[in-house]
Amino acid sequence: MRSKIQKSGAEWQQQLTPEQYRVTREKGTEPPFSGHYHVSDEHGIYHCVCCNAPLFENEHKFDAGCGWPSFDRPFTPSCVAEQTDTSHGMQRTEVTCARCDAHLGHVFPDGPQETTGLRYCINSVAIQFHAGE
Repeated sequence: MRSKIQKSGAEWQQQLTPEQYRVTREKGTEPPFSGHYHVSDEHGIYHCVCCNAPLFENEHKFDAGCGWPSFDRPFTPSCVAEQTDTSHGMQRTEVTCARCDAHLGHVFPDGPQETTGLRYCINSVAIQFHAGE
C-alpha cells in the first residue's frame, strides 16, 4: 500500500466535482440508479476517484438491484477500510478508501452466498473504471 494521502478540504474541492466532493469527503450518497456503471463482462479495475488507488475488480461486480454498483469483495483486503456508521438512525458498516479515507459506500451481509455473502454497495461517483487492467 502506498503512503496515506492527506489534503485540505480546499485541495479536494479543487480536484473533484461538487458531487464527488459531497460523496467522498462529506460522506454523502448519490441517488439510487443515478450512476453510470452497469454490470458488464469487460475486464478492468475500479479506482478511487480521489487518489486513483485500485479498489474493486469488474469480475466481482454483480447486479444487486439496489441502484448502486455492487461488488462481493474489494480488490485486496487492505485497499479499503471499514468502520461502524450510526448515522441516519441505522447501524451500518461504512467502506472508505484505505489510502485517502474517501467515503465509498457501505458493505452489507446480503451478497451472493455462492461467493463471499457480502455486498459492497459503492457510490459510482466515488470510483473510476479503468478498462483492460
